[in-house]
Amino acid sequence: MQTAAQQVALSREQVIALTSEWKGERLPDGRPNVADNLLARLKNISLEEAWGVLRNAGYNNQFEGDWMILKPGQALVGRALTVQYLPKRQDYDNAIKAKGKEESRIGGFNSWPIDMLKPGDIYVADGYGKIIDGTLIGDNLGNSIYTKSKNGVIFYGSVRDTEGLEKIEGFNAWVKGYDPSYIQEMMLGGINVPIRIGRATVLPGDAVLAKKGGIVFIPAHLVADVVINAEFIALRDMFGHQRLREGKYTAGQIDQQWSDDIKKDFLQWLDQNPDKLPMSRSELDVFMKKRTW
Repeated sequence: MQTAAQQVALSREQVIALTSEWKGERLPDGRPNVADNLLARLKNISLEEAWGVLRNAGYNNQFEGDWMILKPGQALVGRALTVQYLPKRQDYDNAIKAKGKEESRIGGFNSWPIDMLKPGDIYVADGYGKIIDGTLIGDNLGNSIYTKSKNGVIFYGSVRDTEGLEKIEGFNAWVKGYDPSYIQEMMLGGINVPIRIGRATVLPGDAVLAKKGGIVFIPAHLVADVVINAEFIALRDMFGHQRLREGKYTAGQIDQQWSDDIKKDFLQWLDQNPDKLPMSRSELDVFMKKRTW
């Protein structure tokens, strides 16, 4: 059996075993293939809403804040392709490079994950916070990343050539810093392996929700729950705010467990405002049957 030091990326079977709670379709490399329509809906959800649902499910270590953002006004969502970098150690570095050569991987090791990217992927890398000589990409690799993924990057490390990166239409980056230096004394630890991004643990195929305030990494099997719960809370809030403005209910009535009359009013409001529903009505009805308001 191969040792971890001789593998560049986990095999499809290993990734499936690592993400066994996901029961849906998978990408060719084994990562969970969270549906595009769920990712599109996820983009409209706040960090607090996503974080709250994960906390209630017992996932307490899925957020990291304090980022330098290339384009702060643009949110980023996608499926994580995870990459681990480590301080260079010659014997391990030799083993990884030999395996990469055997697998016909081209260029520097920091370009190998780029060749694996699919549309909708986000290159998520643990660069162990290295800023000087820890620049994982510049504008050349940034253009290649966007060509492959039509998405951006999240690096617990740094980048160079930010002026060039900013010119890539549609590309965005959450990084821990900028430096004009080249990458040095780093090596590739592995691709599609579990990684640490600050306070968070990230697995390959996690759904990424990156906004101005930070990033929530959502286990693939919980994405649908996060989306529908957050969308329902947003609808409840929209209804409650409207009724408070109208003076129909007091803040105390809206903030506590709703009475049967308020619930009935809410259901009628949903019927009257189908354009406000981000989900199908049938999906919402199934959800409400399970929820204890």
